[in-house]
Amino acid sequence: MVGNPDFLMGEADSIQAPEFQELETPEGELHLRFRVPSGNEFALPATGIREVLDPPPDRITPMPNVSPLLLGTFNVRGRVIWVADLGQFLGDNVPLNSDRAEIFVIAVEDQDTILGLAVERIVKMQWLDLEKLQMSANMPDGMAPFLKGEWTFEENERPVTLRLLDQVSILRSARWAA
Repeated sequence: MVGNPDFLMGEADSIQAPEFQELETPEGELHLRFRVPSGNEFALPATGIREVLDPPPDRITPMPNVSPLLLGTFNVRGRVIWVADLGQFLGDNVPLNSDRAEIFVIAVEDQDTILGLAVERIVKMQWLDLEKLQMSANMPDGMAPFLKGEWTFEENERPVTLRLLDQVSILRSARWAA
């Protein structure tokens, strides 16, 4: 059938070539954007994220005598990981609302250590250009050791400040012992 000349030629004059939409080449690196309860937006490089989970709050087991920044532990396929309120860790006064159907947890990993960072909302995946990353003079002191910089841009006709976090600094922080 394919070798049939009528099949190849057929009514070629009446068939128009499809218009191809040109895809934009992404610039930069892929990042996960998310919000903490205070409304501040942050990003983490996709390469530093093990996975994003959304367990119900009752699957996170509170632990006594640990840092108040830690919400508890969570079993992920047989591995127990600690879950922390990222907003409070970064110095926000607004605690994560755990009275809801699910809590968004970003599992980050360094070497053999995994930590779940509980956030208010996952915004989206986005390509961000690291060459446009800037250091801000007005970063809160409690947040500064964990930031690599920030982007400022317009989105939906509103200014957005998006701060890039360093997951390795967060994992290795002495704040967990407090």
